Amino acid sequence: MIMSVIVTAQYVRIEQAVASVGDRIFAQLIDWGVLLAYMSLSAWVLHEMQAEWYWFVLLSVVLPILFYSLACELFNNGQSLGKMAMKLRVVKADGSTPTLGAFLLRWLLYLIDGPTFSFVGLVAMILTRNNQRLGDMAAGTVVIKLQDYRKIRVSLDDYDYLQQDYTPRYPQAADLSLEQIEIIRRAISSEGGELASQVALLSKKVQQKMGIGKAEPTDAAFLRRVVRDYLTLNVED
Repeated sequence: MIMSVIVTAQYVRIEQAVASVGDRIFAQLIDWGVLLAYMSLSAWVLHEMQAEWYWFVLLSVVLPILFYSLACELFNNGQSLGKMAMKLRVVKADGSTPTLGAFLLRWLLYLIDGPTFSFVGLVAMILTRNNQRLGDMAAGTVVIKLQDYRKIRVSLDDYDYLQQDYTPRYPQAADLSLEQIEIIRRAISSEGGELASQVALLSKKVQQKMGIGKAEPTDAAFLRRVVRDYLTLNVED
């Protein structure tokens, strides 16, 4: 299994499992099956309605198919239906959630390096270390396996027991990625000595990213609260 290694600004090393070329191919085949079923159903409905207007066909059939992958990944946490079935997800190379621009760039380049015009993307995935197609390399994204997220979740659950009556103080914590939470957890678990300055720096960056100020007396206490708030808001019982 290929592992993508990330070293953060706080010198924390994390790893995530990169999706294999085979997994990505199977995910794509599932997506094509979904689109084929949609086209067949749409053709039947249009035939029954005797719809012959160009704009109606364009809006109801062509546009959903054209924007399928972009819409799915943008509004479904980096997952198309095929990726969900194969337990894959698109993330940034640093483990964070891709931006709108990154998703858009991946989608635009798929029209070039996908099977529509060529199989350059497949060749690129085979040759690159992180199985990235051209769109991934341009957008700075990687497709990963979600099994590792579950392993991280177990360690996070062990880190702090969540009481049912606990009320989150920072709802913005829900917008952080699981990798970012893992970075925070590792930093505060290593707190002490010369690492104190790194905890303070990480606390400042987290506050800036969330657009808040800390209400806790120490940076470590603030980061612990952020982790606990994230778990309360995102982890299912």
